[in-house]
Amino acid sequence: MLRLLIPSPAGLITFEAAARHLSFTNAAEELRVSQAAVSLAIKGLEADLGVDLFVRHHKRIVLTEAGQRFYSDVAMGLGHIARSAEAVRRTTEDKHVVLSSSTAFASHWLIPRLPDFRAQHPEIEIRIQTADRDTDLEPDPHLIGVRRGLGDWPSYRAFRFGDENLIPVCSPSYLAQHGMPRELADIKKRTLIHLDEPHRPRPTWKDWFAHFGVEFDDGGEGLRLNDYSLVVQAAIGGQGIALGWTHIIDHPLTEGLLVPAHSAKWATGYAFFVVCHRSVDLALEATMVKDWILGGSSHRGR
Repeated sequence: MLRLLIPSPAGLITFEAAARHLSFTNAAEELRVSQAAVSLAIKGLEADLGVDLFVRHHKRIVLTEAGQRFYSDVAMGLGHIARSAEAVRRTTEDKHVVLSSSTAFASHWLIPRLPDFRAQHPEIEIRIQTADRDTDLEPDPHLIGVRRGLGDWPSYRAFRFGDENLIPVCSPSYLAQHGMPRELADIKKRTLIHLDEPHRPRPTWKDWFAHFGVEFDDGGEGLRLNDYSLVVQAAIGGQGIALGWTHIIDHPLTEGLLVPAHSAKWATGYAFFVVCHRSVDLALEATMVKDWILGGSSHRGR
C-alpha cells in the first residue's frame, strides 16, 4: 500500500530534513545532494500525495497544514526506524558476556586474571554481576554463571570447573607471630575467621573439623563475616585463620599474601561449574569466556 502512495520512499527522508530545517538549502547540505535535487524530490512527493506540503516564499518555505500533519507522522516513523536500526547495529557489534558469580570469585579469581583475557580477546567485554545469592540465569546466549553444586541442575547445562577443596590459611605475619599449629586440634585454639553465609550453603569450621574426626563446639567465638571476600581480606590482614577454597585463594597464595596453616585438605565431593541456561546456545564470545575459565592448570575449583 505504501509503495502505491509513495513510489520513492527516499522522498520521505528528503521531506523530513526539509521540514525540520524549513530550508531546502540546509536539507541539501545535510543529505549531501543539490538544492535542485531536494526541490525535485519534494515536488515528486507532493504530486504522489496530491497535496502541497510547503508554501514557497522568496527566501523561505513554510509547511502547509497538511505538511505539518504529515511531518509529525513522518518524523515519528523515521525516528522509530532510526532507533531500531541503531539497536540492531549495536547487537551485531556489541561482543559482551555477562558473568554471574559470587563477589569472592569475581574479586579473587576473575579480576586478577582479566588482564590476560583482555590481552587475548580485546574485542570481548566481560560484564560482572555479583549478588549475595545465586540468582536464576535467564535464557540469554550472552549470560553464564559460576555455581557450586553437583552439576545436576534441570535448567542449566553445567561444565565442571573444579573440585571443592578446603584448607586452613592465614597471613605470613599471623603464622610468624603464633606459629604453625602442630595438630588439627591446635587450630581450634586460634582465632578462627568464620563465614556465616546467609544465602549460599557453604561448609563451616564445624564441618571441616568433623571430616577429620575432631570435635569442635562453635560457641560463636572468633571473627564472623557474611561474605567470603571479606573472609579472605581478614585473613590477609592477619586477623586469624580462615577456611580457604583453594581456587579462590590461588592468587593470594601465589602472591604470598596467604600461606597454609596446616597440610590438611578436605575434598567435600562438591564442585564448581560454569553454567548457562539449557534452552539457549551460547554466543561465540560467551563460549570463549567459558572455555577460558575452564582451561588452564591454575584454574582450580568456588
